[in-house]
Amino acid sequence: MSQPNFYESVSASISKAASLSDIPKGLLSQIKVTNAIYKMSFPVKVGKGYEVITAYRAQHSHHRLPTKGGIRFSPHVHQDEVMALASLMTFKCALVDVPFGGAKGGIRINPKNYTEKELERITRRYTAELIRKNFIGPGIDVPAPDMGTGPREMAWILDTYTSMNHGEIDATACVTGKPVTQYGINGRNEATGRGVYYGLREALSYEDDMKAIGLTPGMEGKTIALQGLGNVGSFAGSICQNEGGAKIVAVAEYEGSIYNPDGIDIDKLLKHRKAKGTIMTFPGVKKLKKNDDALYVDCDILIPAALESVIHKGNANKIKAKMIGEAANGPVTFEGEKILLKKGVMIIPDFFLNAGGVTVSYFEWLKNLSHLRFGRMEKRFDTRAYDKLVDFVLKATGGTISKREREFLTKGADEIDLVRSGLEETMISAYKDIRSMWKRRSKVEDLRTAAFLVSLNKIANDYISMGIFP
Repeated sequence: MSQPNFYESVSASISKAASLSDIPKGLLSQIKVTNAIYKMSFPVKVGKGYEVITAYRAQHSHHRLPTKGGIRFSPHVHQDEVMALASLMTFKCALVDVPFGGAKGGIRINPKNYTEKELERITRRYTAELIRKNFIGPGIDVPAPDMGTGPREMAWILDTYTSMNHGEIDATACVTGKPVTQYGINGRNEATGRGVYYGLREALSYEDDMKAIGLTPGMEGKTIALQGLGNVGSFAGSICQNEGGAKIVAVAEYEGSIYNPDGIDIDKLLKHRKAKGTIMTFPGVKKLKKNDDALYVDCDILIPAALESVIHKGNANKIKAKMIGEAANGPVTFEGEKILLKKGVMIIPDFFLNAGGVTVSYFEWLKNLSHLRFGRMEKRFDTRAYDKLVDFVLKATGGTISKREREFLTKGADEIDLVRSGLEETMISAYKDIRSMWKRRSKVEDLRTAAFLVSLNKIANDYISMGIFP
């Protein structure tokens, strides 16, 4: 029997949560349905000829505008996947109180097969198609990076949009994830991975929850298996190691997987892979037979940070981790999750754990609309105020401190300090909401269902307040 596809798996999870809610069926149907999907085909000059490119943009919910979601470049992009990801974005935004509807885009290409100039032509043409159909704009639909895309592609989108909307004062807010030099925000590149760290750290802080799965509280000393060294996986692994004190014991990438129970220095591994093009020649590790073997090592936490549906009915019983942190979108299928929950595995759901990207994208969008860098107005004022406070304490106590200690105590917040603080608060508050729902409702057996219920209630309240569903 074939595994359900990603869209079916997401729909099943939503339906499971919906069955426990008191929301009217008509309103639930409206919340579930994708409001708009745009499939396009366009020719682009590639090499000495032309190629017809297939691409999509799905806007799942218009209950709040603009809609928001990344654009991925992948040969596996298809309509169901884009619709599923767009729906997850709706629930993700609601969960972390970001006032957007969900959207997602995708271009069916393997970016490795194209030159930079060809990728630029494809990206610009895709943007032009979105503009023609009114599928992009600061108050309409705001794309962001996803798999296979990054700040470079977002800069191309911005340039195309501004050239076709000359004089629009808020045009820089048409896309997020831009380079800092092109109206981006400090901390966006690390945001999703850092959000994974904050989310896991908060989940690990509850002693009774950890006792139930056989772990001690806190991240310090926890063993982690990491699948995927893209933007999300590399930052999540590095921050968990360097700030959380965790130990990375296994890493998987498309070329293979490696293992060392004594720990793998993730920063050294990233430098090695950049230099050599592979993780398989990294010294002091055991090479595993298959690239998915890292999923099955004995560890405390498994972080799948690559593709969807990597843990399913056929392999869920092989998982030895006590906790799974879904850094990727949909890495555990609906049927796979049933098996893991019966085994007592704690699953931190994707649309919570990887919400750092959209949270900081929201901050970038606000920055673009305000036309003001975060921290610019208050940093010097705060520094002077803290300096006076330190002087007062030293005078009252007769104490002394070094110049470095004074600088540390009196430093006003830079943009990245404010971004990280806002992200940390967002992830902690969202997890508290999820856990409260989980503990309060006896029929809510897992964190994913609890998270969907929290989001469903928030979205339903939005619709009701609009007077559409009295």
